Amino acid sequence: MIYQQSCETMPRDELEQLQIERLQMTLNRVYRNVAFYRKGFDAAGVDIGKIRSVGDLKELPFTTKEDLHASYPYDMFAVPLKDIVRIHSSSGTTGRPIVVGYTKNDIQHWSALTARVLTAAGITEHDFVQIAFEYSLFTGGLGFHYGAERIGASVIPSSASGNIQKQLYIMKDYKTSALLSTPSFAITIASNLREMGIHPESLNLRVGIFGAEPWSDAIRARIEDELRLDAYDSYGLSEIMGPGVSGECAHKCGLHVNEDHFIVEVIDPATGAPLGYGAEGELVFTTITKEGVPLIRYRTGDLGTLTGGTCECGRTFARMSRVSRRIDDMIIVRGVKIVPRQIEEILLRVEGARPNYQAIVRAENGEDVLEIKIEISEGIFNDELKKMLELKNKIARSFEADLGIAPHITLVEQDSLRSAGGGKVNRIVDMRSGRV
Repeated sequence: MIYQQSCETMPRDELEQLQIERLQMTLNRVYRNVAFYRKGFDAAGVDIGKIRSVGDLKELPFTTKEDLHASYPYDMFAVPLKDIVRIHSSSGTTGRPIVVGYTKNDIQHWSALTARVLTAAGITEHDFVQIAFEYSLFTGGLGFHYGAERIGASVIPSSASGNIQKQLYIMKDYKTSALLSTPSFAITIASNLREMGIHPESLNLRVGIFGAEPWSDAIRARIEDELRLDAYDSYGLSEIMGPGVSGECAHKCGLHVNEDHFIVEVIDPATGAPLGYGAEGELVFTTITKEGVPLIRYRTGDLGTLTGGTCECGRTFARMSRVSRRIDDMIIVRGVKIVPRQIEEILLRVEGARPNYQAIVRAENGEDVLEIKIEISEGIFNDELKKMLELKNKIARSFEADLGIAPHITLVEQDSLRSAGGGKVNRIVDMRSGRV
């Protein structure tokens, strides 16, 4: 199913012409109205009048997360504040948050883009859509909310906060057919279904869209098996737009980037040089319709690949791979390189553990110490101390066998990591450098 047929199946030559026209308008807007870009372009000797093709993007400097932090709160805004109708921001866990603003046109575009993602996953006006992303300054909840209403679906704005049992009763009694949440929240729901004695086949769930966290094919398989639904990945960043940047279709052969609104590149993260289709590198986005806070060549820190060609679904947009890791996700502890995927795979094998975790590295007395906080189900958390110690030791032995390092294991109550992060779990916290 395709929400905007003429846009999403546009021939590539027409799409590229549209992209350059919109890019030129955006460059002129930011040069006039955003001091950061005017100074940056002038310092780099860039004549924006000579940017006449998408390939010319490489002549423009990058925008980084540090640039957005430094612009707090409104220095990157390209329109007067009276034209801003919505403000969102990042959590600000590492200092000042990143603030983004939306004009009325931005909200209209955003609603259409999330409607595209929902439609690609097979959600229609007949669905009851339970949105279990946070309704807050985080973009997930409201971003999908407007898109679901736009396609005529019935929206259940349950958010991600509050009692998990209440979420399940809502899901059961209100006949939820589509679940939208982080993958870790979906795992929490699946675990509580078992504990409450609710069989997933007694629910009306048939489809789920998950995002805001990296998740693997193993997690997808587990969610699909335990919730009896068809799970789709979606991608978005608050800095760029929020959800709606890209999403999977029924063929699940990559996430279709909405290229009529975003120009996507893959670059070598070390050199900044552009890479071609199929090569893994850092994803870089340029917004070409955003009015409130347009971004030029924004370095996401997410690693992925791009695939060209028309998909079997008929969409002509480039497809990006699912993001499983970031440039800064690797941690090195006492010479051992560890990425989140390895931690996740170990936890999936240990009965009683759940793949909701947080790895914390700190320096103590000149040595690196790795602590892994792991959420466990309420039933296990209430077991006798002996059983808890057995589980901790079992997990520690599994890490030592696989990675050659025995971390400190801390078992925490379900939802505690997600609640502390505002619905999104920061998987890696490196206290040695203050990086989250």
